[in-house]
Parts: sequence; structure tokens; C-alpha cells
Amino acid sequence: MASDPTPPPPAHVDVSEEAENTMAAEAPDVDAGAEALLTVTIILPDAKASKMQIMVSSQEQVHEVRQSIIDLPSAFQYTCFHLEFNGEKINDFIPLAEISDLGATPEFHLVQDPYTEKEARIHLVRIRELIGAAGDRSDTTQGLLPGLSLFENVASEAQGSSEESAEELPIKDYDFQAVPSLTSLVPQPTEPAPKTVKQIALSSWNPPPPHLRQRGHLLYLVVTTTEGEQYQITSHVSGFFVNKSSNAKFDPFPRPAPKGQSAHSLLSLIDLISPSFSNTFIQLQEYNNLRDPLATFQITNAIPAAPWVVPSPSSSLCTHLPDPTRSQETYLLAGVENTDTLRDWNEEFQSAKELPRETVQDRVFRERLISKLFADYNDAATRGAVMVARGEIAPLNPTECKDAQIFVYNNIFFSFGADGVGTFTSEGGDEAARVATGKDVAGVKLVNQLDIEGLFTPATVVVDYVGKRIVGQSIVPGIFKQREPGENQIDYGAVDGKDIVAADERFAPGFAQLSKALKVKKHPVWDKEGKRFDLEASVETKGLMGTDGRKYVLDLYRISPLDIAWLDEDGLPEDGDAYPHRMTVLRPELVDSFGRYKMKQWVDNELARRAEEKKQAEEAKGGKEEKDGEEEEETEETEEKEEKEGEDEASKAEKNLPDLSDFKFSLNPDAFSGQVPQTEEEKAEFAADEAEVRAAGAYLREQVIPELLRELSDSDISFPMDGQSLSRLLHKRGINVRYLGKVAELANDGRLRCLREICVQDMVARAFKHLSAVYLRHLPVPIVPACTAHLLNCLLGHKFNSKPVAEIDPSLRTLYADADLSFEKVTPESLREDIEEQILKRFRYELDEDWHNQFRPVQLLREVCLKIGIQVQAKDYAFSPEAAAATPASAPKAVQPAANGQTNGEPSKKKKKNKARDASPPEAAPTANVHTFSVDDVVDLVPLIKDSCPRSALAEEALEAGRISILQNQKKLGQELLLESLSLHEQIYGILHPEVARVYNSLSMLYYQLDDKEAAVELARKAIIVAERTVGVDSAETLLNYLNLSLFLHQVGDSKGALVYSKHALKMWKVIYGPGHPDSITTINNAAVMLQHLKAYHESRLWFEESLRVCESVFGKQSVNSATLLFQLAQALALDRDSKGAVNRMRESYNVFLAELGPEDKNTKEAESWLEQLTQNAVSIAKHAKDVAARRLRSGIRFNATASQAQAQNAAAPGHPGPGAQVDSRSIDELIKFIEGGEQGAKSSKKRPSRGNPKRRGQAGAR
Repeated sequence: MASDPTPPPPAHVDVSEEAENTMAAEAPDVDAGAEALLTVTIILPDAKASKMQIMVSSQEQVHEVRQSIIDLPSAFQYTCFHLEFNGEKINDFIPLAEISDLGATPEFHLVQDPYTEKEARIHLVRIRELIGAAGDRSDTTQGLLPGLSLFENVASEAQGSSEESAEELPIKDYDFQAVPSLTSLVPQPTEPAPKTVKQIALSSWNPPPPHLRQRGHLLYLVVTTTEGEQYQITSHVSGFFVNKSSNAKFDPFPRPAPKGQSAHSLLSLIDLISPSFSNTFIQLQEYNNLRDPLATFQITNAIPAAPWVVPSPSSSLCTHLPDPTRSQETYLLAGVENTDTLRDWNEEFQSAKELPRETVQDRVFRERLISKLFADYNDAATRGAVMVARGEIAPLNPTECKDAQIFVYNNIFFSFGADGVGTFTSEGGDEAARVATGKDVAGVKLVNQLDIEGLFTPATVVVDYVGKRIVGQSIVPGIFKQREPGENQIDYGAVDGKDIVAADERFAPGFAQLSKALKVKKHPVWDKEGKRFDLEASVETKGLMGTDGRKYVLDLYRISPLDIAWLDEDGLPEDGDAYPHRMTVLRPELVDSFGRYKMKQWVDNELARRAEEKKQAEEAKGGKEEKDGEEEEETEETEEKEEKEGEDEASKAEKNLPDLSDFKFSLNPDAFSGQVPQTEEEKAEFAADEAEVRAAGAYLREQVIPELLRELSDSDISFPMDGQSLSRLLHKRGINVRYLGKVAELANDGRLRCLREICVQDMVARAFKHLSAVYLRHLPVPIVPACTAHLLNCLLGHKFNSKPVAEIDPSLRTLYADADLSFEKVTPESLREDIEEQILKRFRYELDEDWHNQFRPVQLLREVCLKIGIQVQAKDYAFSPEAAAATPASAPKAVQPAANGQTNGEPSKKKKKNKARDASPPEAAPTANVHTFSVDDVVDLVPLIKDSCPRSALAEEALEAGRISILQNQKKLGQELLLESLSLHEQIYGILHPEVARVYNSLSMLYYQLDDKEAAVELARKAIIVAERTVGVDSAETLLNYLNLSLFLHQVGDSKGALVYSKHALKMWKVIYGPGHPDSITTINNAAVMLQHLKAYHESRLWFEESLRVCESVFGKQSVNSATLLFQLAQALALDRDSKGAVNRMRESYNVFLAELGPEDKNTKEAESWLEQLTQNAVSIAKHAKDVAARRLRSGIRFNATASQAQAQNAAAPGHPGPGAQVDSRSIDELIKFIEGGEQGAKSSKKRPSRGNPKRRGQAGAR
């Protein structure tokens, strides 16, 4: 749309265009709304009447076609125009299909319109961005460099390594144990873009006086060209012209020739007045084309990921440039009265939900609008919440206590997530209120996802910022209305605590639908008079009839029952170790899981009952036959009838599985919530409800948690890498985060050491978050960095300085004399005690005495920053005096001793390449620091957001349908559906969105399986950039995307490039978890096989050794996984001409296989065969390789067990099952040929990953 100041990515790109082509060409009659593609010719209004063609869908609206035109290079300068067809103006808001006599190749004329003031403002913003004059836009909420990407840096390194000579390896002398440098999380500085103009801004003569506004003057601008000439320009309804004004004289009328110029577009006018403009503009476009568009597009449909490590403010990446228009942008975007952006959020949301959803096209339009609305709302609500937290918005009730104050800004209602009015006194006060707001936003999201017709929710966002929790909601019409005496404020559910209960029957049908989906039981509740009400939902869930006639559901924090088992275990409040609140509800995922478990039990019982009945019937029948055995005469007719009946019964037995509609399961969310049943019957029913809820809690403890640990121990699922991936894993299973302590206690097996470490680290980070919130909550904003730095020093810097002192600017101390500076009294010892107390209270887990010396500082720093929203400066922090002494400068970790004690010198090329990466931004030498963290190291704090935006059901349905089709071997249909799903994801979410990153990743793996490797590589690249910008450069998702790309590149023959991406992934892994993560075994193993493929046998051997070291630390030396890796290492040693080492390793492998699997197992026999051959050839294998090759021609023996292929061709994608579990089956002859360089290992048959779920870790096939 012309009114959108930021051009979005082109609507039709790459694969999705192909999707639409395919779907349109091959399935024109699939749906009434199926799209037909049109080639539209646009005739431009320039002197040459040049033409351009675009491909659009007949279902697109005309304004979407206009946006596509604006994004094309040949039509950059047009923003204010309409389209004409056959001489008639076309309405912007009708689909192309509704234009009569359109034909297959219509011609539209682009006709320029007169400008309005708003169109002139938008044109100026657009042209400034287009010609690179917009400068840096200071983001007031998302911190420094939100949405950054490292992919381009890594890709250029990969490209460079692919072009280098065969001897040059991208991972030569890699140090597996090196502590990661935080500077590696920051992109390298780039060359500045070419300048097209020096400055373009609103003139000091702006706005036009009234008499000139009447004559068509809209804006006054000033442009300084690169030649140094300054031009005053008038924006007129007819276009733009150079006027006669100067800085001192006002004369806004056209300047005469030769300096007087005019044009409809400002871009054309600048071209006329600046001789160098056209050249520099072409250079700018070339400069922009060097970058990946996905890395440069503005993120408009999602909240960009704010990095926790940012460059020093003095870095060229953060240079703050002068730009007079920066402060004018608010006016340019929103107008003088700031009314252009003022929106009635609630009406927009509810109107969007009421849109039709009959056809696919209706659903696409509706879901796209809802997604965009949520993105805009989340952004506006976050900005408002930050302003509330900073005290920049006046409360509506200034006389109330701070926690009870409410605010309205930009038509959004804000309140604090604290118990300001005593609603949650009995539940745990502020702690309970804080949890309730988090549960409420999750409940709203769930209801939005269910999308029940006739039931509406307010748009809700929860923002955590500098220790405060702020809730932002769209204003429900009638929520502030004073009711008549005797009327309740709420129409359904509890009013004023639970003393009064309302049960308006108009809400019952909608709430019944909601409760059925959430497995909530219809149940009685009682008011304070003992009067009974039968409610469909929890008494805490409220219904409000808005003054707009819509039914709103509010307070969705109790949509599942209490976890009574947790509360039963609780200590007494006076003991000081009681859980902080009583809002301990079970997760909806657990209720679903428990429902499936109960259904399985019911089906088993039904089948057993029927089998018993059948058995009894047969016995009775058998007795009867015995009794009547003498009667031998039976007519043929009777026999036939019985035979037929028998057949019918058999077919019935097959078909007549229990009818699942007979199974009923629901839970009472108000069990154990203080309800008082009146009659004996009610008491019995309530007791049964309570028993069922108790059983759900027992199911969580006795089955769900142990089952998760068993799957992790057996390597059936991937290990989490950090707190985020751990909580995602627990939540998926329905396990609350409060069970972290229980999970850590049960994870006592050596194989689960990684899980226990992450659990403990996460508990410490969460405890620190709660403690820091207490100090940050009431601090003035300028003192926040000092408080944050001091608390970080107490947590992480106690080895460097055991008595840190808070650094507060004396002038601030004087200015904020009444500020609560109690954080100054915190010491490392007191903080330690508080953390231990918090963990005991919140997680019921006792930390080891020496826990503060056991954690990994970089990883804990990362967890803490992500949980609080801290952005720290990118440098190598001194967590101990030794580290400080070793870090006078970030020297490249070039020549490190290799795993076997050898050192390979690093080529100079590598050093040059690392120089830029390793050079820290200018900063004081660490040795001069008194503390690990100074105030300057805390660059910013960013808000953390919980939103209620639902996922697109339509896009997910198409993806699932595609997956199922491929599983059913309908490859062609499956691919069409996958492409359609991709197109839907991009249309509904926009391209830069976490869900789109996930679908790119899923599709890349599916294409890899379908053997379309090029498409897999392209999608994997996109997945990485979108994930980096929307979920973070060092998130676990991004890391797995890098590993996928590495594998796919190896498959298409670029092993060097693949190794660069693997190296980057391992670097990120060290930042996220540290070295030695169980899942990294596979990644290291894959890299070793890639090195073998490149004939870098010595390097390959080192990587196999590291893989074995990690495997032994996780699974133990006597495990089959370790034996498999020993087997592969023996081969690698043979290739590296270490015959003695090869024999020793093969012997170890054989001994473990023999002990674990027995002498008859194929693995044992294969290892024995190899051991025999390697032993016999220990001397001659190096000297007489060719002779041996001629003498020994015997094929290798294949064997299957829990081992895997050493061939990287068979390496499966990370997060994806590997191929059939097999140890390398090359014959010794092939191995010898390898040593001689005579044959490539790549010639073995290439297999795609199977879709089974074999044990994964400790295999060569990537996870």
C-alpha cells in the first residue's frame, strides 16, 4: 500500500511463486477459490511510456498489486498513483477477478495522482529510505541491533574456503576446549554505503502558512547534494519543485531556470538537480544487492530478537550519525496531531475475527490480517509498557498505591502484574498476581488458537521490563461502565472475589465449546450464601457482555486444575520454605496427555470386557452343543444362516472397536479451590472430582517425568542445550518449570549429567531473575545499569573480586536521594544464600555447597541476560584473576596443541581472516578493571514479551497434509502441498517470522529426504537468516539450522563450505552450553567424515578422537556407542598411517562389543575381522600398500547394531534420525586405496535418512 512507509519484502518470491504456479497449473478445480495466475502489463507514465510485467494472482486485491509495483526497481519513484484499465479507474479494494473483461494478459495504466499532505509525507519517508538518506533509526524499546544476523559473515568465510587451495582447511588446528569469545556473537563491521545526498530533511519553513496551504503547498524540504549545493524544495499537490527560499528568506515559489526544476517524484527531482546522483544511486543499489535481502529487510510482522551481546557503543556498527529528520519521523509517519497511528485496537481485532472463513481465500485473508494486527499491537503495547515502567505516562488513578495504578496510552489499557487491590491475598499476593498474568496471556493465546465463533478475548500482552511486570490489554467496551444498583460488573463467573457468582445463560453455549476443547468439566460452584450455580468453566474465568454486544471471556489463568500434590508437599509459611503462591496449576498439555492416557485405559478395559463376554458366550454355546450333541439333524438352511451370522460377527469384531464417542473425560478446575458443597450428593461428586485431579498430578510425577528421563537416557530424543530449550521440552510434555528440582534429582545417571547441569543452571538463573527484580523494580532508570553490574559481579565475578562495590555516580545519588539503593548491601555471600533459599522454596532442590564454583560463567551469564533482558558489551570478561592475566588482548587462538599433542602451524591466510573477528572493540585493558563487570558493560535492558498471537491453522494444515502425503508415498501431491504450505506461511506471517523459519527448516529436511538437495540448501539458508533475526543468533533453533545446512552442503559436494558452517555451529554450542554436549558427538563425527572425504586424514583423526572423548564422558567407555566410535577411529588412524594406534583402537572396540553384545553379534565379528587384518598388515600396510591391495581382494562384511555409517553421505540431518545403524563396511582394500589416494570414500552408495527413530547419539549419522 502506498500508505505503508516501509516497503515489505516482495510478495512473491522463489519457492512460493513456484508453489502458486504448480498449484494453479495442476489443480485448477481443487477449490472454488483456487488462484489463477495473470501476467499484468503496467504502462508507466514516463515520456517513453515504458512497460513492465508482473505475475499476480487473480484473487489479489488491487492495492496488493500496487505494492508489488512500488517494490520494483523500475517504479521506485511512484508512490501516489492509481491504476486504470480501459480508461477507467480501478477500485483499490476489489480482487482482480472482479474486474470485467480482464482477460489473461491485461494492460493497466499507472496514472499519477495529486498529492495530499499525508501522501507527501509518506513519499518523503519512502524516498529517504530508498536513497540511503534515512540514517540509523534509534529504537527506543528493542535495544541495540535488534534482529541482527551473522549468516553473511559465515557465508563469506565458507565461500572463501571453498575457493581456496586443496591444502587449506577451514578447521585446521581447531581447539575443542577453547573458551568462546563473546565477540564472535557480533557481526563484523561493514563498509559504509555510498552517499547519494548529504542531507534531506524538513525545512525550518515547514509547515506552510494557511494562505499557501490553500494554494496547494504541503511541505517544505531542504536537500543538500553531494556537490555541497543546498536546495529549498516545495512539496505541492502537483509534485515537487525547487523554490526561491533560503535559510533567511521565505519565498516558496518556483525558482526560474537554470536552477529551477520540478518533477512529480522527489527522486526524479533530486536526479535533475544533482549531477552525481544517478551514479551514486546505482552504486548504492549494487551495494545493497551484495547483501542478502532477508538480512536487510525491516522486521514488521514479528518482534526482532534483541541480542544479549552487543558491540561497544564506540564500534562502527553502533555509530550514532547526525540526522535532523530522525526526530521529525514521528510527525512524518503520524501527522501533526499524531492521529494517523491512533487505532481502536479492540474493534479491529474483533472485526477481524468476525470475517468470513468459508473458502481458503477467506481464511488466508482473515489469518493474514489477524497476524499483522497482533504484530502491530504487540509493538505498540511494548512501547507503551516501557513508557509506563519509566514513569513517562500519567496514571488514571494517581492517588492509589503504585501497584494499583492503571494507565491508558494509544488506546491500550496498562496495569501492573502485582496485587495492588488485594485480589490475590489468599493465593500469595504479588507473587500470585505475577503468575496469574503470565497464565492469563497463555490462556488467551490458547482460546485464540481454538478460534471459537462468538467468543471474544481482549488482545493481551505481558511485558517484563527492569523488574516490573506490566500487562497491556485492548479496552473491552463496557469494562469501565458503572452498572446499575443490583447489576453485576461481570455476567458469568465470580464477582468480587468468589462471594457473588453470576451465570448469564447467554454465555453457556460459547463457554461449553471452550470447556470441551480444554477438557474442563461442567460443575457446580456455590456463592457465600451457599446457593448453587452450574458453570461451564472455572469460577475464576469470567464472561462480560460488552456494550458492543459481543461476549468476552476474561481472566483465563485458571483453565486447568490445581496441582494439589505440589501444594500438599508444601512446608508451613512460618518455616520460610513455603512455595511463594498457590497458583500452581497443571499445564493444558498435561491435561491433554492425561486424557489420552485415560482413553487408552478405557479402550483396553472395553476390549478386555468384550473379550470376556465373548469367551463366556462361547463357553455357554459350547456347553449347549455338548448337551444337544445327539441331535445330528440340522437343515442346510440353518447351517447356512449360522455360517453367515458367524461371518457377520467376525467382521463386526474387526470393525466394532470401542466407539470413542462413548469415552468421557474432563477435570474440575475448581477442585481444591475452597468450594463448599452443600448436600451429601454434591460432596460425593466433588470428592470424585478431587480424586481425578489428584490422579492427574500423580500421572505427571509417576509417569510423565520418569518417561522423559528414560527417553533422554536411551537417546530417543535430543538433549536440551539451554534454559529455553529445556523449558520448551518440559512444557511440551506438560511438565511445569517448578519441577526442575525434581528432574535434576532424578537425573542421577551419568548419561543425564548434561540435563542435570542445565537444570541447575536454569534454576540459578531463575532465582537470580526473581532476586534482581526486587532491587530493580523501584529504581530510577539511570541507576539500573549500576545495580545490574553489581548483582552480576556478586554472581559471576566473585573469584575476580570477592568484595565488589556498587559504582553509583555521586550526582545521581544526590539527585535521587529517596531512591531505594539496598542493592549496594548485596555481597557474593548474601546473594548466594538468597539464591539457595529461592531454589529451595521455588524448586525444592538443595544446591551443592560448592555450586558457585562449579557453574560455567559464560553460559550462566547468557541465561541471566536472556531472562532479564540485559544487553552486555561484547568482550572477554575476566571471571577470575587468571583469566584477567591471560586476556590483555583477544589474541587469535591460532596454534593450539592438537588432541594428540602435535601442533600444526597455522597458515598466514587463516590469521588474516581471524584478525577482524578477534579484534575487540576499543576498551580498557581487562587488567585495569576492578570488577568483572563495570557500569559501562551493561549497555541496555530490553523488554521481554509474552504475547497472545495464535498460529495459522490453515498453513499448518497444509504442511501436515504434505507430510502425510509423502509418508503415503504420494510424492507429487506431497510436494505440491508443501509448496502451498510455504506460500501460505509467507502470505500469512510475512517472511521474517519465527514460524516461517521453522517451516523453512522442516521443508529443507523434507526436500533432503526427497533427494532435492539444491532446494534443501536454499531453504536451509533462509531458515538460518530468519531464525537469527527473529529468535536469536545463538538460539538452539538457529544452531540446528546451521547443522542442517552443513550436512546438505556436503551432500551437494561442498565439504569445505559445510565444515565452515559446522565450525560456526560448534562455536555457538560452546557459548550456549560449553564443550561436551551429548548431541555434539554426532556433529563432530560428521565433521571428521567430511575431513576424510577431503583426504585430510590427520585432521579427521583428531576430530574422531574428540568425538570419542565426548562419547566416553557421556556414555562411558564400556558402551556400544563408544565401541562404534573406536571402530571408526581405528579406520581413521589407519588412514593417518598410524598402524599401531589403529590396531589398539580396533582391539578396544572388539573387546567392548564382545563384552556388551557377545561373540555371535555381527558387530563383534566385524570388529574381530578388521582387528585380524589390521594386525597382520600393521607393517606392510604402509610400505607395500599396492601389493597388499592386489593380493587381498575380499569384500567387507556389513553388520547391523547400534552403530552407524562412517560415510558422511549417510549422515542424517541434525534433529533427524540417522540411516540404518551400521558400522562402516569398506573393505580393507578400499581403505588401502584411500591411503594411496586412489579412491574416494564418496563412491559408496548415498542413502537418505530413514524416518524411523533409531538411537541417535554416539552415531556418525548426525542427530
